[in-house]
Amino acid sequence: MATAENDVSESLISNRLLFRITAVIGLLAALAAGLSIFGKQIGQELALGGNTDSTEIFHVIVGQDTLALPANTIRFEQQRQSRRAESLGVYLSWPGLEGYSRENAGVFSDPRRADGLVFIDFSQSVMSRDMSGRVEPIYSRLFDGAPTDGPAGLKIHALTRNSGFGEEKLLTAQLPDGSVYAVRCIMPADSRQSTSADCLRDVRVGRDLTMLYRFSAVLLPQWQEIEKAMRGFAEAHIVR
Repeated sequence: MATAENDVSESLISNRLLFRITAVIGLLAALAAGLSIFGKQIGQELALGGNTDSTEIFHVIVGQDTLALPANTIRFEQQRQSRRAESLGVYLSWPGLEGYSRENAGVFSDPRRADGLVFIDFSQSVMSRDMSGRVEPIYSRLFDGAPTDGPAGLKIHALTRNSGFGEEKLLTAQLPDGSVYAVRCIMPADSRQSTSADCLRDVRVGRDLTMLYRFSAVLLPQWQEIEKAMRGFAEAHIVR
């Protein structure tokens, strides 16, 4: 009789132990699967490096204008939301004017490809004149000597040492409509030292926006194409 009771007791203990072992194994398997998924997500986020390939459209109000832009063109993660903002940073591949994607990730992450990106900053205008409008009343008073010839019809104007612009030079040309084109650049002696922010130009767009865009000095021979593309991009993404 005692033997039968002992057999039943051992059987119950064995079943309980087996159940517990099975439950632990299942829990460990679920935990391992969860860690694997979490690890992959973290790995993907690290690979993106703050970029996103999402094309979700966000509406950002800057001053009196509203910009509608896909998330993968907005440079800073904290700005990827529909809201009112003082400014908005944008980055695009050149010449495709595309936001970040898995296919063109190398352009956005390789510092050696300085000529592959253009940067844009939108902000509410605080000056009555854009860079072109400041040439005659301001920049011309700071010219140091006669201009020299630059690429694609540009004239390079050195600026006086006390101008406050450091090593920057002002490059000017005439646009097809007869207006003045102006861009400030640091001209690297070696193209391998060029960055994506060698040159900067600001223009008025929308109702009350300043669009400041930056690009590599290596791209100066394409200044007309860049100007047209930047204005076209603004026109296409400002909500009317």
